Amino acid sequence: MQKKIETVKTLLDALPFIKAFNKEIVVIKYGGSAQTSPQLKEKFAEDILLMYLVGIKPVIVHGGGHKITDMLDALKIDTKFIDGQRVTTKEVMRIAEMILSGEINKDIVSLLNSHGAKAIGVSGKDAHFITAKPKDFAKWGLTGNITHVKSEVIENLIAEKFVPVIAPIAAGEEMGHPGYNINADLCASYVAKAIGANKIIFLTDTAGVLNKDKELLGTLTKAEIEALKADGTIHGGMVPKVDACLEAIEGGVQKAHIIDGRIEHSMLLELFTSEGVGTQIVH
Repeated sequence: MQKKIETVKTLLDALPFIKAFNKEIVVIKYGGSAQTSPQLKEKFAEDILLMYLVGIKPVIVHGGGHKITDMLDALKIDTKFIDGQRVTTKEVMRIAEMILSGEINKDIVSLLNSHGAKAIGVSGKDAHFITAKPKDFAKWGLTGNITHVKSEVIENLIAEKFVPVIAPIAAGEEMGHPGYNINADLCASYVAKAIGANKIIFLTDTAGVLNKDKELLGTLTKAEIEALKADGTIHGGMVPKVDACLEAIEGGVQKAHIIDGRIEHSMLLELFTSEGVGTQIVH
């Protein structure tokens, strides 16, 4: 009986957060181990379904860099990175789109639908809802910077009770353009800004943003982030993540969170407990 009472207490503790986020849009950048571990994939699907059933409107943007690299290696196509971003030749672009839009996107959609969520997969090329221009064509090729997001495309899907699952591929402006490979973190931020999301959550393979002593920093502001970047505490792959967080909150998203996707149900712990997990970035 005591265990049952504890279960009810847990549900009651979550109630204020369920009420607060009811009908709110939450964008989730899905990547890292959460996207590759079979067990964590199942937990992710359960979390999305629960969010969906309690009235939250989840929107998922996924990455897939490791699978792209694996396929390029298998096909013996050279790939290189500059400043942590992939150089996207036309050959690499074809493989990136095949893996992101064709394989990973459909796997996630199928997983969510099999758990009872009403998911639908899109890329930025669908209805040209994400358009981009070259980041620096001479340096990165078809790696793009987003110029516009047609928010109504995603809003219409949400209105029809779909969970949109977005592959980070953008359309070019001109006819017949092969498209652009977009950093998934920044893609998530631009989508979150455009559709008026309440929160954006980045699932990663780290506890959050850590200080020099490897201790978790629970809350950060823009000024604190800039100082930590300047002294090298925030470096490498964490830089685009915090930049994407700042991009989102400066665009009107209330809070951005970097959380550990290796922890089962980490999204629910972030959303429905007062302590939360990971690092939150605030105004």
